[in-house]
Amino acid sequence: MLRLGTKRAFRTGARRGFQTSAKRSADVTLTIDGKTVTVPQGTALIQACEAAGVTIPRFCYHDRLAIAGNCRMCLVEVARSPKPIASCAMPAMPGAQVFTNTPMVHEAREGVMEFLLSNHPLDCPICDQGGECDLQDQSMRYGSDRSRFHEIVGKRAVENKDFGPLVKTSMNRCIQCTRCVRFANEVAGVEELGTTGRGNDLQIGMYVEKVMDSELSGNIIDLCPVGALTAKPYAFHARPWELKDTESIDVMDAVGSNILVQSRGPKVMRVQPRTNDDVNEEWINDKTRYAYDGLQFQRLMTPLIRQGDRFVPASWEGALTTVREGLASSGANGNEIKAIAGGLADTESMVALKDWMNQLGSDNTALDCPGGSEPPATGVDVRANYLFNATIPGLEEADAILLVGTNPRHEAAVMNSRIRKSYLHTGLEVGFIGERVETTYEYDYLGADLKAIETFAKGKQGFAAKFKQAKKPLIIVGSALTEHPDGKAALKTLAEYVQDNKAKLLNAEWNGFCVLQRNASRAAAYDIGFVPSAAAAKTTPKFVYLLSADDVDPKTIPEDAFVVYQGSHGDLGAQIADVVLPGAAYTEKGTTWVNTEGRAQMGRAAVSIPGAAREDWKIIRALSEVCGEALPYDDIVQLRDRMWEVSPTLVRFDTIERTSVEVAQFGLAQLASASTPAKASGKTFEKPIKNFYMTDPISRASVTMAQCTRAFVKGEDYGFSKDETAEQASFA
Repeated sequence: MLRLGTKRAFRTGARRGFQTSAKRSADVTLTIDGKTVTVPQGTALIQACEAAGVTIPRFCYHDRLAIAGNCRMCLVEVARSPKPIASCAMPAMPGAQVFTNTPMVHEAREGVMEFLLSNHPLDCPICDQGGECDLQDQSMRYGSDRSRFHEIVGKRAVENKDFGPLVKTSMNRCIQCTRCVRFANEVAGVEELGTTGRGNDLQIGMYVEKVMDSELSGNIIDLCPVGALTAKPYAFHARPWELKDTESIDVMDAVGSNILVQSRGPKVMRVQPRTNDDVNEEWINDKTRYAYDGLQFQRLMTPLIRQGDRFVPASWEGALTTVREGLASSGANGNEIKAIAGGLADTESMVALKDWMNQLGSDNTALDCPGGSEPPATGVDVRANYLFNATIPGLEEADAILLVGTNPRHEAAVMNSRIRKSYLHTGLEVGFIGERVETTYEYDYLGADLKAIETFAKGKQGFAAKFKQAKKPLIIVGSALTEHPDGKAALKTLAEYVQDNKAKLLNAEWNGFCVLQRNASRAAAYDIGFVPSAAAAKTTPKFVYLLSADDVDPKTIPEDAFVVYQGSHGDLGAQIADVVLPGAAYTEKGTTWVNTEGRAQMGRAAVSIPGAAREDWKIIRALSEVCGEALPYDDIVQLRDRMWEVSPTLVRFDTIERTSVEVAQFGLAQLASASTPAKASGKTFEKPIKNFYMTDPISRASVTMAQCTRAFVKGEDYGFSKDETAEQASFA
């Protein structure tokens, strides 16, 4: 939340020193269970034990959160220490002798476990955490077979809290590790979550009774070591040992978060994060985590042909023949044949569609965003002009960030958490240009339109002076600018500014000019060249092919045009189509996704495709054959060979190819020399995402996302009765 009057309580008192790389700290050598280990100075003892191959039990410790030392489960014995030491809170000391497997250590851990279990309810048979519960696992080693707890008044009882439609609470199970509190305060920016009371009366909840309004709230479920916090939409649906795990890539934004799709039979049961320090660390946003139920609703499962004011089911042969006849009857030739790709279009299908359009003599390939039927303001000749060049981990290296026409909290929530981390622990300064938004860090507001950018470039504001003094400044340009009527003029001003300050903004170690895409398909579309030529942009189409394009403006499509929609859901694109071809969702196909920093990653099929739907590239391949000119690839290997020919970066998975300084400078020169309108519109850079929870066909079809919209966007009751807790208790 934006709190302009609040001091940065977590920030260090002095500004961080400026250097190109961190100074190497001294090493510390110690002995753990007779094994000599060398670790960097300042390493926690629990991390040193991990380096020695010794697993230390823990509940409160987490390597991405501040150290709390609450649970005391990580006790170890250190020579010359009169009592066991909490290894999470003790730094590794030179020459220390540590023992992790002695009778004193076991007795101490068993005592801690007995205290934890003395107040813990016997809910394991009905607890959703069963099978993946840290308390269950560790009680098998350190727990007792009977209890010595004989308190007459019974175990501690705590009232459940209402965190909203996503997080289900059972606070009787809470062991007060405070992982959720630390995550909310340090990562998510929800400073209202904390602890009240002391000792046996300590409780965790919101200081003021309210729902937990954060785009990252679901991560506290993963962090909770017991069943106190579980997923409300997933409650009582499945056990972890029943699920099949499939490693895949998220498509709800352009970050490319690594995810684990867990399925049972033909149904996706839940989505969880996969650790990747270079992309999403181990966090995912709530839309990624919970929108999967939208895969079950409004699905297109059979080809449809419009007859009058209704759709009639058809066979694949009949549907493809109708498309061929529609193309012929429309009289479309050359650029009158138009293809529009949406935010959920995978790379393979876009390559196939562009090849087919080119076979038909058309260069009219567009995107379903504002201005998508025009050549993009950034151009596509130089990758550095439309990618996040500093890389996602590089966000934490910046000491000054200018956000222009972007709201990272909604467009890339996981990346926004890195900005907050840097803000709390370093001297990061943030400036903001565009429509005001609530962020999880303070910022200097500079204005909302092109004039504010020009004023910043002239150095007439206080933040501009701070930005020039920074050693690693970073400019983040969002889609609110690139899709704006004044986008070319704004990019021209920023490109000239970067050229004038290239010593700091563009050098061999740092490229501080970054574009943040908001759709999963956008970076790949620019790599492929899925944009219209100048001549094609001026042509009125007679035949329009929509590839997962559900955000297209119907007014931009002529009423007499023949429209084909290919996609997984019956959303806006299907409503305006003459023929509907059912495609596969991202959990049903193994395809390539390129994130905003240009990193190609492989998504994998977790479940089968429902009904008569087919993989998208196969539909386009079959359609090209029906229309008389088959595309020259019959399987996915041949198609990826074609992708290599188009752009080798599309198949170099899990790597980033940085643009050289010379090429990046050439790209900036193109932006700086672009022709712009004589008069600017003066319109505000409005945030493109008004509702974070509904941005694509899958999330718009999700019941859970509809409840989130009611609870967090509209502030209404999100669909559960007030006495829901009592009803659940009675059934339990």
